[in-house]
Amino acid sequence: MEKIATTLAEFETEAARFTKSLAPRKEGATLVTLSGELGAGKTAFVKAVARTLGVEEIVNSPTFVLEKIYLLPKGEAFTRLIHIDAYRLETGADLAPLGFDELLQNPGTLILLEWPEKVADALSVPAARISLTARADGSRIISYG
Repeated sequence: MEKIATTLAEFETEAARFTKSLAPRKEGATLVTLSGELGAGKTAFVKAVARTLGVEEIVNSPTFVLEKIYLLPKGEAFTRLIHIDAYRLETGADLAPLGFDELLQNPGTLILLEWPEKVADALSVPAARISLTARADGSRIISYG
């Protein structure tokens, strides 16, 4: 499925719609991967997901810290949102210091992972694969796979 967002508001609306379609898995975390070139909107998508889930703190790219964890308000289907940016990693083994294997065990966890191609050898089958493409006119193509 593919959507085109011509404005930031449409982009955020689509991210919110996607978020509401998610449900925790019975066994293990819900993993969503986000692919796209630099500037395609991966972090903007994560910000919109976080807002939809009730995160009130500022959501920034974890490029240099690799991982940020947000506790979600009671009443949400998920208990925490984990945002991982694998851009600076070389293999899936580089996820080990983050406790990635343990994170994958918690059914209440939603993991949004940017740059999955960098760590593909460590990933289980994601609940959703999202690919983002920025177009010259400023719009974004959001592809779900």
